[in-house]
Amino acid sequence: MGSMLRHIYRLTGKELRSLWADPILLGFIVYVFTVAIYTIATGAKLEVEAARVAVVDEDHSELSRRIAAAMLPPLFRAAEPIAPSEIDSSMDTGRYVFVVEIPPKFESDALSGKKPTLQIDVDATAMAIAGNGAVDIQNIVLRETAAYLRKDSGSTDTPVNLVMHAKFNPNLNSAWFTSVMQVINNIATLSIILTGAALIRERERGTIEHLLVMPVRPLDIMLSKIIANGAVIVIAALLSLQFMVKGVLGVPIIGSVPLFTFGMVLFMFSVTALGLLLATYARTMPQFGLLAIPVIVILYLLSGASTPIETMPPWLQFVMQFTPNTQFVSFSQAVLYRGAGLDLVWRQLLALLVIGVVTLAICRIRFAKTISAQD
Repeated sequence: MGSMLRHIYRLTGKELRSLWADPILLGFIVYVFTVAIYTIATGAKLEVEAARVAVVDEDHSELSRRIAAAMLPPLFRAAEPIAPSEIDSSMDTGRYVFVVEIPPKFESDALSGKKPTLQIDVDATAMAIAGNGAVDIQNIVLRETAAYLRKDSGSTDTPVNLVMHAKFNPNLNSAWFTSVMQVINNIATLSIILTGAALIRERERGTIEHLLVMPVRPLDIMLSKIIANGAVIVIAALLSLQFMVKGVLGVPIIGSVPLFTFGMVLFMFSVTALGLLLATYARTMPQFGLLAIPVIVILYLLSGASTPIETMPPWLQFVMQFTPNTQFVSFSQAVLYRGAGLDLVWRQLLALLVIGVVTLAICRIRFAKTISAQD
């Protein structure tokens, strides 16, 4: 055991020196945990902001003018009046994302209790804001109509007083979500790339033969690469979470950072082994890139970091429970967003440990075969 630990210690030092001697890779690590996170968090917005909306007012009543005037910043730009004949051309050219059509006699029908229909045309090619914006316009129409009808009847009472409270993100700021999820995505991406690239680099430079004549086992080599690259990514992720996400972007981290770090180490344990496993099937760096990119993209898109996992088919939800990304995303959201403790996330931690052990065992078998093939 003592000799194994010494071998792992020295091989880990070799890996760290090799990484330190690669300025391009170091620059890439710095970039993805700083500039990339800031750019995505501030540039890719999920909420509606300054959307262009037009109103076709065929009623010309006080109620229709009140509805048009209620569409204000920051959700929308000031509503622009257009004629019915301009609807198709303005939507086709992308001039407006929303067009609200208010029919004739809308106010009189509402006052007489006939429940008139109001149409909202939506440019659904702008998927990021089409759904949320349509709901916002619907709420504005219902709110203004109800207020106007109460004013006309002289009553101030409403049958239902709806009060909405948004927990953990009261202003529904998408940067609070995307920044943390981007850190998680970068952890998985770099874990696969760095460990896989370390093995490919050994093979391309011919230093793998040097390892074969040393009194080390394949497990020693594999663990040294996992420890060295994993430590670099863990430190970079914690610094990014503290200084970029919390400091620059102002995202509150209400959960336990030590608990998150523990879960991140377990996550690193499995995804770095996955990176080594992929590298054993590639002979060159371009081959490894072509193999790793689809795996990274699929794990990210289906892990719940970009879209809710509940919206996926049941069979796919079941399959994704066996991937480390899905478990870690669920764990991170519970800890960092909701302040969950160990009593609530132990299942995700146990799943990460089991997935990591299984992945490491498979990787060890494949890695030993790869090393033996070099003889």
